[in-house]
This record gives sequence, C-alpha cells and structure tokens, in this order.
Amino acid sequence: MNREANEPFPMQPDDEANRRLRDAVRPSDWRAPEPAPLYDLVVIGAGTAGLVAAAGAAGLGARVALVERRFMGGDCLNFGCVPSKALLAAAHAAHAARHAGVLGVHTGPVTVDFRAVMRRLRETRAAISGNDSAARFRSLGVDVFFGNARFLRTGETDVDGTLLRWRKAVIATGARAAIPNIPGLADADPLTHRTVFDLEELPRRLAVIGAGPVGCELAQAFRRLGSEVVLVASGPRPLPRDEPEAGDVLALQLRADGVQLVDNARLSRVDPRPGNHRLHVSVPTGTTTIECDRILVATGRRPNVDSLELRNVGVETTPRGGIAVDDHLRTANRRIFAAGDVCLGHQFTHAADFSARIVIQNALFFGRKRVSALVIPWCTYTDPEVAHVGSTTSEATARGIKTTAFTKSFAEVDRARTAAEDNGFARILVREGTDEIVGATIVGVRAGELISEVAVAMSAGMGLGKLASVIHPYPTFAEAIRQCGDAYNRTRLTPRAKWFLNRLLRL
Repeated sequence: MNREANEPFPMQPDDEANRRLRDAVRPSDWRAPEPAPLYDLVVIGAGTAGLVAAAGAAGLGARVALVERRFMGGDCLNFGCVPSKALLAAAHAAHAARHAGVLGVHTGPVTVDFRAVMRRLRETRAAISGNDSAARFRSLGVDVFFGNARFLRTGETDVDGTLLRWRKAVIATGARAAIPNIPGLADADPLTHRTVFDLEELPRRLAVIGAGPVGCELAQAFRRLGSEVVLVASGPRPLPRDEPEAGDVLALQLRADGVQLVDNARLSRVDPRPGNHRLHVSVPTGTTTIECDRILVATGRRPNVDSLELRNVGVETTPRGGIAVDDHLRTANRRIFAAGDVCLGHQFTHAADFSARIVIQNALFFGRKRVSALVIPWCTYTDPEVAHVGSTTSEATARGIKTTAFTKSFAEVDRARTAAEDNGFARILVREGTDEIVGATIVGVRAGELISEVAVAMSAGMGLGKLASVIHPYPTFAEAIRQCGDAYNRTRLTPRAKWFLNRLLRL
C-alpha cells in the first residue's frame, strides 16, 4: 500500500460505474507484491505504452515490474480515446436526428439528456477497464506497484520506499494537459481533457482554447449536444498540422454547426467570474471579449518527467521537456528506454503501442528496430473526420521532396452522394515522376477507417498505380482511393504512348 492509496478517487461523480473503474485501475485495497531480487524490465507508467511493454515482455518470459503513479490505462482509457468517443457518438446521433430530413426522414424536436449521455460514457469506460486492470496484469505475471517512481542510480528505482532492481528500464509516463500561463486563467477553474468528462451539467456557454484535434472534437460535440461554443484558434484555420484544405473544410462545418470560430487569436487575459468568465482575446483587428460559463483548455500536453530524478541516471530531456531518445528509443543511458507520449512527436495511442513493441525488441533482445520506420496514420474524429498518414505537402517540400497530388472529392463518389455524406475529399501525394506514396489526407465520413488502406500500401511499398488495380466493392467510400490511383495511371498515358496505341488499334 502506498501513500496515495486512500486518497479520494478524483473522477466524478462517485457512482457505480466510476467505482468499478476505480476498482480496476486503482484498487483501494491493492497489496503490492514482494519485489523480485532483480527484474529484467521495470516499466514506469501504465498508460498504453507501459501496458504493452509490460504485457509483451512478461509474455516472452521476462520478469517485469510495472509502476503506476495514478491510474492503470493512462489517458486513453480514463481521459482520452474511450470517454471522448463515447461523447462524440452521442453528439453524432443528435446531429443525425436533426438532419435526417435531407433523406426524407422527419423527426420531432430533438432533445439531449446530458446526464444520460455522461452516464453511458462512464459505463462504457468501466466496461472496458478490465483490459487495463491491475488484476489482469497480475494474472499475466507482472508485478504491479502503485506509487511515485524515482531513479536512485542505474539499476535501482525507488517506489515510495520500495526498492526495485533492474537490468533494463522503460520510461512510459505519458503527458498531462498544459495550462498556459495566462493571467486569470487558472483562477477560472478551466476544464481540460482530464476533467471535462466529469461534467454532469451541460455548460450553456463554453469557450474552447486551442483548435487542435482535442479542441475541435470537443467544440463540435458540445455544440451538437446543445452548448453555445466559441473555439479560439491561434492560426488561420483549425488543425494546423494537417493539409490546409482539410482545416478549411472542417472550419466550414464547424461554423455550419453553429460554433463561433475565432481565427488568428491569442488569449491574453481572463477575468474569472463564477458562471460568467470574461476572456480577452487579441485578434488581428484588435481585442475582442468572450463571455462564457466554462473554459476548456486544449492547447497541448506536457511530458510527465518532473519527479523521476533523471539526473541520477544521466537521462536527458528535449527542449520541450520530453525524454530524449535515439531512433531505437534508447535514452542517453543505454540501459533505459522510453516509449509513448513522453518521448514521441506523435502523441497517439497507436503510436504509443507500436513504440512499446520496438522497445521490447531493442531492450530485451538486442534488436535494432527503428521508430522512424513506422508508418503512423492518425485521425481527428470530428464530422467530417480528418485522417492523415505520411507527409503533408508542406512537410514533403521542407524535406526537399517534390510531389504530385491526386485528389478525389467525395461529391464525385457515388456512395457518398447516396448517403448524403459528400463533404470532403481524398488526396494522395506521390513522389514526382513515380507512384511512390509519400502521404495522404482523407477528409470525410469514416476517414479514420479509409486511411488504413493507404497506410497498408505505404507499409508494403505498394505504389498508387497498383492501388488502382485493387478491386473495391461498389459503391463504397473507399472507391475514392482507387479513383486517385486511376488518375495517376492516366498521367502515364503520354502523347507518345497515345500515338503508339492509336497506331496499334488502327492495325
């Protein structure tokens, strides 16, 4: 038992679903095992990366200890992927009901029971929590310790007074919400991705600071659930890491939903007033004031490294505060590796998963797997979804790669038109003069599913021309990808080739 074991479970409310979640991810009666004399691997952090590393290593016969300061499952289960997608599902259903008339289906007035939405969210999270539970990992042969880990020296880690000795260690402590140092903001008790799912009352007016994936998803969801929403973006459009046209499509949809989108803006000061916060926002034309009941901050995340005492083991950090690693995910200390959000530029659950797989091979079996070899797609689960893999046009240009883009609008795809889901496009970039796929962006319904087809092609070294020869069921949204391949193949029909074919046909 550690000193945090009896602290109140912070996720609210204290209902049956949250109690089941607590019993899985942070049991109040958990009794730590007697430490082994020496562990093959000590994993610090039980988010996605830590869980995959611990389970994978134990499954291969390694003696593994897993240390978690707060909750098993990390952000993905408790504060991220699972609860957010449950919330988005409710928002999507409300929107679909309101707009079913376009298909000739007419409903009465649509109302949202926000308490029921959040109750289902908590029940879904609790139902899934068994996969990440302390009891399950104990059954896998992993020694689970709850508490604060700190490095004493290479080969030794202290967990609230318990000494763990190890051959190799993995830092997988993840990241937390970063609250900007803006006057008055902290006093306004802002929501973050860690606290927004505790709400039981729908905010009447919500200001969302930050137009990255989290900010856009939640801004749209709360608007569709009934809140008045203002989204403050620091740049000219949402989703600055994606293709500009993708951000433009999403911006149009957000505004159509009724989200007030403030572009090129910077929050300079907050006057905190319970139930009526005033936000002073600088925009190119001067200063504007936004009034709201609650503020949601979605401006990025900060790696969790503060209490590890990295100096004791010679582990270095990056200028942004993450763990500095090489392409094999090894730190400056050759016996310590890192995985997941604490060290990766791509802070996604699936990226954390596959980085942990690399660490297992490299740390325990002298592997030489490289994180740069991973093909990592990602998706923002707005409506329309925005999915991406590989390089954007600007990223390819920065790397000195000349590209050609092949784009297919979903307005030209039969399945999208029949489903009245024709907002968006599929775009595939190839290296100029070849069919080598450099990257792709898909904006539209089910884009997160469709992007995997391109990721498979990239991983297998399949060019865009070959994708055109893959037979797709008709009609499907995925035909947009094949049609991009058709467009590429048409470019191969040069004037000389046309002349030759014409001569052949005449013969």
